[in-house]
Amino acid sequence: MTYHIKEIYYTLQGEGVRVGTPAVFCRFAGCNLWSGREEDRADAVCSFCDTDFVGVNGPGGGQFSTANLVAEAVAACWPSVSTAPRAVVCTGGEPLLQLDGNLLGALHQHGFVVAVETNGTVVPPPGIDWITVSPKARATLALTTGNELKLVFPQAGVDPAQFLSLEFEHFLLQPMDGPEISRHTHAATAYCLSHPEWRLSLQVHKMLGIP
Repeated sequence: MTYHIKEIYYTLQGEGVRVGTPAVFCRFAGCNLWSGREEDRADAVCSFCDTDFVGVNGPGGGQFSTANLVAEAVAACWPSVSTAPRAVVCTGGEPLLQLDGNLLGALHQHGFVVAVETNGTVVPPPGIDWITVSPKARATLALTTGNELKLVFPQAGVDPAQFLSLEFEHFLLQPMDGPEISRHTHAATAYCLSHPEWRLSLQVHKMLGIP
């Protein structure tokens, strides 16, 4: 299998329960809910994505012919003097279109704790260490268990309460980015205060100006 990767870079986790944790981000190209082209956004299943996942031209990106080559590129981004546990976040686009057992095994062999950020429409290979699912209103969830469910809020036609019966350790509301971010943040804050099962997730990396 050839892996198509937009970019690989080292930064701090910017959102969710693990915010502030140093990690290598491996962003896979492609998604099953939007082409990534602006002309297709209005008709996409997910029309509010704020990420460029088209092509393989980002820092560290490219086409990798083997799982081990991807793992080596990820490992090259980790500080060589560090003795801390290695962490990689597989994201996209939709990473589970490409993240398979071979690549998961290669990343583990290179000493990485492997996290994935997925829209939940694809069943993952077994053995992922941390699973974050971000449901989309017009997409059917195939993945209903994991570590955290991070719901972009508000989404038309979505009631956060519908997810609370699923098997996740943490439930987070993340204000939808865009021109209405202030209003969305106030709405998400108010919802969390009135529904304590949920906690607020902010995109701290954007506040800090880091990738």
